[in-house]
Amino acid sequence: MKKNIFILITSFFLISFVSCSSIPKNTGDVFTVRHQTEENLRKANIEAARSNFETAIKLLDDCRRNAILVDDSSLFIRVSLSRGNVLFSINRIDEAYTEWNHAITEARRINNAELLSIGLIYKARGDIVSGRESAQAVLLDIEYQSAHLRNRLYIASYWQVKGLAHRSLGQWEEAENAIRRSLAIHESEKLLEIASYDWYTIASVRSLSGKFSEALEALEKAIELDRRSENSWGLGANYRAMGDVYVRDRRFTEARNAYERAKAIYEALGNRSEIAEIDRRINSIRNN
Repeated sequence: MKKNIFILITSFFLISFVSCSSIPKNTGDVFTVRHQTEENLRKANIEAARSNFETAIKLLDDCRRNAILVDDSSLFIRVSLSRGNVLFSINRIDEAYTEWNHAITEARRINNAELLSIGLIYKARGDIVSGRESAQAVLLDIEYQSAHLRNRLYIASYWQVKGLAHRSLGQWEEAENAIRRSLAIHESEKLLEIASYDWYTIASVRSLSGKFSEALEALEKAIELDRRSENSWGLGANYRAMGDVYVRDRRFTEARNAYERAKAIYEALGNRSEIAEIDRRINSIRNN
């Protein structure tokens, strides 16, 4: 969720519905349900990237039901991982860890090294953001887990978490290099919303290191991608982030203009909490 410019959370996945029947399904029926659910997981990825978390949670509940109906442990694990990511993004932290731990336990049970590793990496991301574990410890752990990853999007998540850990340690160059590895994968997969988030995170690294002009350039790239994908939530968050960077650079007129553009988008979305937050930031400028 792009709730704060300098926090990377991130996450993704979705649904299908199948009726219960006492008649055993043939193999084709079972694969039909799985294929539908896989497609809906892909769609949920986009919903989560657009911060449509309420929709994603509802869809994931049905997706979990499908995984149980077809007795597919791999699918169940991936749904649990996705739910954990979404729950963490909406600050339901304990529930998120419960989901991740369920997925990790099941991955160990079926001896799936890749799903186990990505589960531990997602959990490590939560540890950094919530302060449960040091960034240095996370770096050591995810480096070991990365050896088991084959799925390109899982590899991108590894690079995201690595970049986040380096950022926490103030290792700006290493942080940006890691996020750029994630960005390259997301761009090649045409995942525009997630690639936008990579640029957003690069902007946070640059801003924290005092490279304000470069941070604004990264946010312009994020805005370009969100325009292409018509990701209104991302556009609002990027303009708000621009305002934050301008404030850090003491360019208050430009900061107010950026905040006003963000506010207009949130008003069109009908998001009162974000409007209130933007108003708070605009008022803080008046006090400078």
